[in-house]
Amino acid sequence: MNIHEYQAKELLKTYGVSVPVGGVAYSDQQAARVAEDIGGHRWVVKAQIHAGGRGKAGGVKVVNSIDDLKKAVDAMIGTRLVTHQTGPDGSLVQRVWIEQASAIQKEFYLGFVIDRGTQRITLIASSEGGMDIEEVAREQPEKIIHEVIDPAIGLLDFQCRKVATAIGLKGKRMPQAVKLMKAIYRCMRDRDALQAEINPLALVGDGDGQLMVLDAKFNFDDNALYRQKAVTEMRDLAEEDPKEVEASGHGLNYIALDGNIGCIVNGAGLAMASLDAITLHGGRPANFLDVGGGASPEKVTNACRIVLEDPNVRCILVNIFAGINRCDWIATGLIQACNSLKIQVPLIVRLAGTNVEEGRKILAESGLSFITAENLDDAAAKAVATAQG
Repeated sequence: MNIHEYQAKELLKTYGVSVPVGGVAYSDQQAARVAEDIGGHRWVVKAQIHAGGRGKAGGVKVVNSIDDLKKAVDAMIGTRLVTHQTGPDGSLVQRVWIEQASAIQKEFYLGFVIDRGTQRITLIASSEGGMDIEEVAREQPEKIIHEVIDPAIGLLDFQCRKVATAIGLKGKRMPQAVKLMKAIYRCMRDRDALQAEINPLALVGDGDGQLMVLDAKFNFDDNALYRQKAVTEMRDLAEEDPKEVEASGHGLNYIALDGNIGCIVNGAGLAMASLDAITLHGGRPANFLDVGGGASPEKVTNACRIVLEDPNVRCILVNIFAGINRCDWIATGLIQACNSLKIQVPLIVRLAGTNVEEGRKILAESGLSFITAENLDDAAAKAVATAQG
């Protein structure tokens, strides 16, 4: 689950991290009142969407007067901002964040991510802040610092000092850097975050300056949200695909793609293999939908309904390897879906595992026209041929 930049900053603020003074606005008039309340003569207007690259797309503006601020807000709200992370349709801007403009001396990058290889949180830092870390990795890999954190003892002071020195935060700035890194780490750990990205972390003001988080991004573990009520309350459903929101309400994992072959599987690994097989045969999957374990007939029916909400779907590939699941449940759910939803597109079904013979018998005796397959390769080939036919 993602949250907005302003929510990430408010979260960090509770851990003692310095962030600019600001406020949220939903209109140009409200933005003007926010700017007057926070004071100053120069402000930054930021579109609030769940995507990076806003600056290059016109979603971040620095203004020097209330009139310019109102014009900038009016131009942003209600428009679709297209960045390299939103896709060609972009994301609708429904609110903006107004904050005092900071006198920036230097920008840095700071991030905490879970390294699946080491199964530990890794601190990533760079002296090249304010730009995509992927671009830095590609053009100046020597400027990216990695520090692996032992979960048994947490982030230690010497690790913070090592990173701070590497990116140029020495002398009187060192204690600030150590305190800030440890605070962000605690926030990530306490809130079950998968990623915490600060870009840029800036040195602002005169003299030795003060370290301040000018932009922040968090991604949280969906499986831990049951114990993170405060994080769950930050969820903005308007920023998510309605089909994905509906699927999560039925205990389904759904991700929309841009193809024409609907996919219903059980297990993330089998889902990825199914998508790869479809692509290998020259097809394009329309979605990733995992019904998980213990899929009831009702859950299968809901899965079919959600997949069919995409008008581009020309057929549905159902690929089930039953362990906790049962093939007869899946077969019953498919028949129930066909009858209740009046499904018009072909269904290609591959069943294996628990009660597979019972499941195949139920499909065969249903009187419905299922296209059956013996294995994944056969199912993918048939699905692609059907979609292209």
